[in-house]
Amino acid sequence: MASLREIKTKITSTKKTSQITKAMEMVSASKLNRAEQNAKAFVPYMEKIQEVVASIAGGGRKFNHPMMTARPVKRTGYIVITSDRGLAGAYNSNVLRALSKEIQDRHKLDSSQYAIVVIGRTGRDYLKRRGFNIIDQITGLSDQPVFSDIREIASRAVSMFADEAYDELYIYYNHYVSKIQQEVAATKVLPLTDIQSNKPSRYYEFEPSEEDILKVLLPQYAESLIYGALLDGKASEHAARMTAMKNATDNAKDVIDTLTLSYNRARQAAITQEITEIVGGAAALE
Repeated sequence: MASLREIKTKITSTKKTSQITKAMEMVSASKLNRAEQNAKAFVPYMEKIQEVVASIAGGGRKFNHPMMTARPVKRTGYIVITSDRGLAGAYNSNVLRALSKEIQDRHKLDSSQYAIVVIGRTGRDYLKRRGFNIIDQITGLSDQPVFSDIREIASRAVSMFADEAYDELYIYYNHYVSKIQQEVAATKVLPLTDIQSNKPSRYYEFEPSEEDILKVLLPQYAESLIYGALLDGKASEHAARMTAMKNATDNAKDVIDTLTLSYNRARQAAITQEITEIVGGAAALE
């Protein structure tokens, strides 16, 4: 049985740990509020650019833009969004497990059939250790990323599709549902075959021409899909970390209660033992 000093030391260290996890929970809650605002603020832009693209592509004319044309799939590209740090519950493991299963089922881990662009140090380290085919990566993103942070890697991912480095592109990330619920999402980014089937809500007049505008707008639209998924994933990350730290704080309180009960019992037993020894000694002197 642990001594009173050992139990007291455990109680003290657990209390300090709970103070840290409580502080991390509050920090994550603050970051989550900002991340939610960023994700919501990006929605009107995405809706407008999608509306303009649909107005061109869904206007009855057929365009031969490579980003809108499906071709035989010989190689698939994947973008996976993870965090740079841990202590976020199952945030990283869920999305990495889903991606790993998809690659195993579809490609049998044959690197010639797939390529991965990874965002986040946790995902990079996990996939690299297991020998997955990583062709591009980015780490060290801020907790509230702006588009310029990922413009280069998003542009390269879209350009590689245009250059036929792969024939389709998916993005895997955690979709933010609520503060206590995040779901793994797999979204098809390229080719943009669904745009032409969307009926435009309004029509525009374009200058200089619809084809010239599509050449500029479609890459921006695809890059925006990636950035939107990143904002969504960041909100999920902060929510997952907030929940994980709250659970850790609650568990620490339970441990402290259990240790305190053990401490009081051990202390009572020690006092009882001392009283028994005193009584026994007094009886021996009579």
